Formats: sequence, structure tokens, C-alpha cells
Amino acid sequence: MLNEPLRPSVKFLSNALIDKIVDESCQLLERIGVFVENQEAMGLFLEAGAKADPTSRRVYIPRKLVDDALKSAPRSITLFDARGEKSFLIGGDEIHFDPGSTALRLFDHRTQCERKAVTADLVRFSSLIQRLENFHFQSTGLISSDVPEAISDCHRLFIALQNCSKPIVTGLFVVEGFKPMLEMLVAVRGSAAKLREQPLAIFDACPSPPLRWSNLTTQSLIDCARAGIPSELVSMPLTGATAPVTLTGSLVQLTAENLAGVVITQLAMPGAPVIFGGSPSCFDMHTANPPMGAIETMMIDSAYSQIGKSLGLPTHAYIGLSDSKCVDAQAGLESGMGAVLAALSGINVISGGGMMDFESTQSLEKLVIDNDICGMAYRMIEGISQRNETMALDLFLEGGAGIDFLTHPHTLQWHLQEQKYPAIINRDGYQQWIDEGKPTLADRAAAKVEEFLGGDRDPVLSQEVVRDVRRIMEQYAKLSGFATLPPLD
Repeated sequence: MLNEPLRPSVKFLSNALIDKIVDESCQLLERIGVFVENQEAMGLFLEAGAKADPTSRRVYIPRKLVDDALKSAPRSITLFDARGEKSFLIGGDEIHFDPGSTALRLFDHRTQCERKAVTADLVRFSSLIQRLENFHFQSTGLISSDVPEAISDCHRLFIALQNCSKPIVTGLFVVEGFKPMLEMLVAVRGSAAKLREQPLAIFDACPSPPLRWSNLTTQSLIDCARAGIPSELVSMPLTGATAPVTLTGSLVQLTAENLAGVVITQLAMPGAPVIFGGSPSCFDMHTANPPMGAIETMMIDSAYSQIGKSLGLPTHAYIGLSDSKCVDAQAGLESGMGAVLAALSGINVISGGGMMDFESTQSLEKLVIDNDICGMAYRMIEGISQRNETMALDLFLEGGAGIDFLTHPHTLQWHLQEQKYPAIINRDGYQQWIDEGKPTLADRAAAKVEEFLGGDRDPVLSQEVVRDVRRIMEQYAKLSGFATLPPLD
């Protein structure tokens, strides 16, 4: 009888400590409360029996509201690609990598400098993600500098939908952006009912630490809940800066902010899909920067994923990214450690691929390298499988000590299952590296970017849907005073 492979895992919190953190978080919501700027959300809380101070806009959330919200929130979510052909379960210990989102700048490999992104960069970014198999989801990973800020959230989605068929992680910059973004998603799916049945996008919503939900992020939760679009709660405590300096103290705050978000979604629409997540960081007191590649940051991510799972919610984290300013050894070190730890923690949605410089910069070359890192992480959690009842003995009994494993049928049968081969990691010999001109990994990744983006690309959407999406985008742009959109090629 063959043994099932053991999935490797890691945990930082005991069950007793998880319970204590959750209990203290609920006390925080009930006794200290949370700032809620949105008027509609304030009404939902009051109608549900929560106490509120209209002057300070603080809402005091009783434990019962939290418990009721956790009971109605789904334990898992299924996303679908643009064609409705591939599905992705978000829940349990299933893991899915997606690139980091909303980068302010792009790292240019040719100049080795950061610069602002333009529309053409966003097209290249989305088109590249389409080719990187280990990123299950895409994201609106860059902000285009050649369109007004008022429409840039909608514009990112407009580009992403046309150039990559994968489910998308996105979000709002302005409240008004939700309507055209929803219309584009409905146009791709075919109807609002079909979009609810087969969600295509996740919308991030970020509370402001400590314990504040702005008008924009709260409205995003309400609108997404009613449209059946999953909301991803992205709590961002900084240890010692905008949250308690201890890791457990920051976990209490992060949990409280997430629980408040869960309650808002369930008050707006019971059963609305919601993901327990964040982008926390330890705060470096020496540099006054929030290092996303710090081991303490990764420990917080892993720990709160345990908390989210204990509450029966799908989980998310920004982890597997680097604070390096270029694609170098530090970028690989921090990204590799984060991706492995995230996979071992069973975090469902793992965001951060391609990102550098304190979550502010995207790199297409790093994205290609991170694709290999993600592939290694997927292989790792498959564990070690027993392929045959007799694992080695029968091979030696058949061929003796002089058996030729290289050409044996057993090797041909199993080597592709046992070993996953990376696309960009260099495993050539030293002399071959010399003969190739001593390319760095970043150089190899840059060449792979151009290879992936060269030639014709299969259309993601039908021409009819493309016309609908463009019409929606152009109408919204004109309403915002922007007459002509930048070309996409």
C-alpha cells in the first residue's frame, strides 16, 4: 500500500495563543472601537445594534456581530479565468501566487534605474504574466503615469483584461471607479449573474492603521459584497510605528482591522466572499523604512494566516518580495525565503512577485525569476511521494549493483514527476557560462522577457467584448475630462 505524501508545513502560533489574540482583538473592537468614515457603513452598524459615536465616527462592534459575520462568510472562494474555463479554489491550504500590485515605478533593466510606468509598460506587464505559468493570478501591478489619477484604477483593469486571461487582483483609487470597473468585468463574463457565479476579480481594500476604515475602502467592501466580488482585506500595521512594536501586539491590531472588515462585508450582504489578509511590516528603527523582506515581517504574515484559517476564512499575504533596489542577490534571497515560508504556511493568495524597494517598484526581470521561485515552492509542498510499492529494492534485484539508472524505464517514467525544471535558473557548467559571456541571472531574465513578449499573441477576449470594454473605458475617461486614451501598442 502506497503512503500519501506528507505536506510540509510551518506554524508560529499555538492554538492557545491564537485564541488569546482573537479574544483581545474582539475586546479591542468592542471597547476601543474602529473609525468608520463611510456613512452607509455607519448606518449598517447602527441597524445591526452596534454602538457608535457620530462625532468621532467610532463604531464599537460587539462580539456577537463578529461571530455572526464569521458564520456567514464563506470558508472558500472559487475564481475563474476570463474564459470561464479554469477554476482556482481559494481556501484550505491551496496556494496561488500573483504579482505585487499598484507599484508606483518600474525598474528598467537597461538603465538600471527606476522610472514611472506608462501604458505600454502595463501592456507588457500583463502580457508577460499570461506567459508565466506559476503565477495563477494576474494583478493590476503598475500605475500608468500617462493617464489622470482619477481614472488610473479603471485604466489598469482595462489593460489587464485585454492582455491576460488569468483571474485578476485589483482595487479602487476613487469611489467612482467601481461602476465602470464592474461594468467591464460584467462585459467580459457576459452578465452580472454570471460574474457572481464565476468571479473573475478580487478587490483589495486596505484599512488605515490603526483601526481606521476610510470612506473609499469601506465603500469598496460594500459594493463588492453586493456584486458578489471577493474583497481582500489588506491590513498594514507597522510594528512600533502604526502598531504595537511586539509581533503579537501587531497581530492583535491586524486581526481587529480584518474582523471589522469581515463584519462590514457581511452586514452589506450575508455570505459575501471575503479574504483575511494584509501587508504588514516590522518597522526598521535604524532607517525608518518598512522592510517587506525582513524575517519578522514574514513571521507576522505566516502567523496571521494561522489566525485567518482558525476563523474559517481564506487567507492572503504580501510576502515573497524584496527591498532591494535592483535584481541582485538580496532580491533573490528575500523573495525566495518569503515564497517558501508562504507556501509552507498554506497562505491562499500570495502577492508580491516582481516587487522591490519597499513594495513600490515592479521589475519584469524579477517577475521572471520569481516565477521559477514560485515553481519551486509548488514542488516543495507536493512533498515526497512513494511512487512504487517497492521503492528501490526491485530495481537492484533486477539489475544488480551495475544497473544503468540513466536509461532505465523507471527513470523515464518518473523523472518529470520527481523533478520540476526551472525556466531561468542557470544549471549549465562553468565553461558554458563563460562561452555565453558571463550573463547574470538578471541578464538571462531580461532575455527571457523579450522572448516571452516577442511575436504574435493570442487574443484574450473576443473583438465584441474588447469593443464593449473600450466603450466603457472611453465613456468614463470623457466624464473625467480625458478625451483620448493612450494607445495600447
